[in-house]
Amino acid sequence: MNSRILHLAVPSILANITVPLVGMVDIGVSGRLGNVAAIGAIAVGSMLFDLLYWNFGFLRVGTGGLTAQAYGRKDLPGAMRYFVQGEATALLSASFLILIQWLFVEAAFLFIDCSAEVQELARKYFFIRIWDAPATLSLMVFKGWFIGMQNTVFPMAVDITVNVVNLGMSIFLGLHTPLGFAGVALGTVIAQYTGLILASVLMLTHYGRLLRHVNIRQHVKFRYMKSFYVLNANLFLRSLCFMLIYCGFTSLAAHYGDVQLAVSTIIMKLLMLYSYILDGFAYAGEALTGRYIGAQDRPSLNKAVRLLFTWTAGLAVISTVAYGIGGQWMVSLMTTEAAVTAASKPYMIWLIIMPSFSCLAFMWDGIFIGATAAKAIRNGMIWACASFYVCYFAFRGLMGIQALYMAYFAHLIARDVYMTVTARRQVFSRITPEPRTPAPQRQE
Repeated sequence: MNSRILHLAVPSILANITVPLVGMVDIGVSGRLGNVAAIGAIAVGSMLFDLLYWNFGFLRVGTGGLTAQAYGRKDLPGAMRYFVQGEATALLSASFLILIQWLFVEAAFLFIDCSAEVQELARKYFFIRIWDAPATLSLMVFKGWFIGMQNTVFPMAVDITVNVVNLGMSIFLGLHTPLGFAGVALGTVIAQYTGLILASVLMLTHYGRLLRHVNIRQHVKFRYMKSFYVLNANLFLRSLCFMLIYCGFTSLAAHYGDVQLAVSTIIMKLLMLYSYILDGFAYAGEALTGRYIGAQDRPSLNKAVRLLFTWTAGLAVISTVAYGIGGQWMVSLMTTEAAVTAASKPYMIWLIIMPSFSCLAFMWDGIFIGATAAKAIRNGMIWACASFYVCYFAFRGLMGIQALYMAYFAHLIARDVYMTVTARRQVFSRITPEPRTPAPQRQE
C-alpha cells in the first residue's frame, strides 16, 4: 500500500512544488521593477483570479471523486461521462467569466481597499490574464479526471510544463522586454494554453480507446447532468468559503498599508508551499478513497487512510523544522525591499506552527473528496469560514494584523475538528458491510 500511495503522491508533489514557485517568481519579478506597489498589485490581481477560479474548484474536485469511484467499479463509460460533463461545464463557465470581466472588476474594487497605484496595476494584470479562463478551467477537469483514473504522472507533466513555461515567460517578458509588469500576466496566459494542448495530446494518446464511450448529446442531457450538478453545487459552496478566507486574508491585510500587504503576501506564499507538498498525499487519498469505495473494499480503505496520515504527520515535522531554521532566509529570496524583510520578522512564528495543525485538514479534504461527501465538505468549510472572520474581528482591536494570522489558524482548527468527528459517518459508512454468514448450527 505504501508503494501505491507514493506512486500517486510523488508525481503530484513534484508538480505542486512548482506552483508556489511561479507565484514567488511573479512576486520576485515585480519586486525588481523598482516599485513596491507592483508586489501588492500581483497580490491583488492574483486575489481577483482566486475570486473567480477558486469558485470553480469543484470542476477538479467533483470530476476526480466521481471518476475514482467509477474506476473502482470498473465503469469506464461512466468515467468518460464525467469527463464530458466536466469539460462542458468548464467551457460554459469560462465564456461567462469573459463576458462579465468588466463588471466583475468594478464590483471587486468597491470592496478591496488598496492604493490607487496598486489598483491601476492590478487592473492591467487582470484584463490580460482573464483570457486564459478557457484553458485554466479545462485543465481543472483534465487534472481531476487523470487523478480519478489513478494517474498522477500526466497531471505532473502538465503542471510542470505550465509552470516552467510560466516561469520562463514571466521572467523574459517582465524583465527583458518593454512589457514590464504586463509581461508577468501575459506569461501566465501563454503557459495555460500550452498546458491545455499537452493535456489533450496525453489523453488522446493514452486513453483514446475510451472515446468510443463518448456520446456528447447524451451525456449533457439534463437528466444525466443533474446528479453531477447537485454534487458540484455543494462543492461550489466549499470553494466559495475557501475564497472568502484566502481572498479575505489579502483584502484585510491591504488595510494595513502596502508594506504589510507585501509581507502578508509573502508569508501566505510560504505557508502555501507546505500545503502544495501535502496536497500530493491528499490527491493520493482522493484517488484511493474513491477507488476503494467504488470497489467496496473496506480493509484497503482503512489501511490507505492510516498510512496516509502517517506520511502527512512526517511531512508536518519536516516542514516545521525547515521554516524554523530557514524562514527568514526564504523571505529574503522573495524581495529586495529592506522594509518588507524587516516587517516580516514578527510573523515568522506562524510559519513554524501552522504545518502541525494543517496536516489533518488537508488530508481529510482528499479523503472526503474521494468519498464524494460533498455536503460534509460544504458544512465543514462553512464552520471554518465563520471561525476565520469571528476570530479576526474579535481580536483585531487587541492584536492588529496579528489577529489575521490567528484567524487563519482558527479556520484550520475548525476544519480539523469537524472532519475528524464526522469521518466515520461520511466516509467509512459508504462501504456496505458484508452480511455475516450465520454459524452452522450444531447437530444434536
